[in-house]
Amino acid sequence: MKKIIIIDGGPRKNMNTAKLLQRFAEGAQSVGSNIEVKTVRLYDLDYKGCMSCMACKLKGKASNICRFKDTLTPLLEEIAQADGLVLGSPIYFGEVTGQMRAFLERLAFPWLSYNDYSLTAPKRMPVVLIETMNGTPERNNSNGFGSMEWCITTALGEPQCIVAYNTCQVARYGNYELGGFSEEAKYAWRDAHWEEDLQKAYDAGKQMLG
Repeated sequence: MKKIIIIDGGPRKNMNTAKLLQRFAEGAQSVGSNIEVKTVRLYDLDYKGCMSCMACKLKGKASNICRFKDTLTPLLEEIAQADGLVLGSPIYFGEVTGQMRAFLERLAFPWLSYNDYSLTAPKRMPVVLIETMNGTPERNNSNGFGSMEWCITTALGEPQCIVAYNTCQVARYGNYELGGFSEEAKYAWRDAHWEEDLQKAYDAGKQMLG
């Protein structure tokens, strides 16, 4: 049995990021019953970023899995044995959500050796990064996963990136103070691109371990 773990770093259970991750899961599950897909929502967990306890760097006890114990511990241990990893997040102020950043600190800091500055994960595996944002391909301020993407690339392997641009933030723009956006233009973009974005996620799921 092969296992893919999907990490949802978005706060809303039925919006853009969650829907793309669901389509990825459907694509992965379509390959066969020998692939298990588990989705974890970070907003459902109570945890913090790296606590700088340095337990993962203790001489004779160094570990490339975070040793700080909280609700994130079982997930980090599970990822260490997984066969594929998917990280999804909306883009806020040009970056992934705070929950995703905190999770990535806990995931990646134990990989880092202060002896030779190498990055070594427990296991290399295919990775897909999924971002949803308000910006367009021509106009956005996104740094995406930022320096963490380099850590992921070095320790796990070159990730596949899927970006859904100009997503609709709400169902009815007239109900909110969002006068800087044209509801008509937002819906037109969605009608032209959203199904294609969903298909990209589905295809990435089929291909990860297929």
